[in-house]
Amino acid sequence: MAKVKKKAATPTETFQFPLKKTNFLILAFGILVLVVGYVLMALPENPDDFLTRTLAPVLLVIAFLVIIPAGLLYKEKAPRK
Repeated sequence: MAKVKKKAATPTETFQFPLKKTNFLILAFGILVLVVGYVLMALPENPDDFLTRTLAPVLLVIAFLVIIPAGLLYKEKAPRK
């Protein structure tokens, strides 16, 4: 009988989730800014007020275009050795 050769064991890499605690904190802050922006936009007292027409859209744009992408793309620096 011929001997069966065993394959060399390959090191198995474990999956590591790319988002860390800092990322989730930034994302939570972005969601908080979104909620505040939508609440300010929904104020029914005076639709032509500064909060409704200016501040709320600015907060939403900042949350959607800056804070949430920053939370997804932020990567902590590797410690120096």
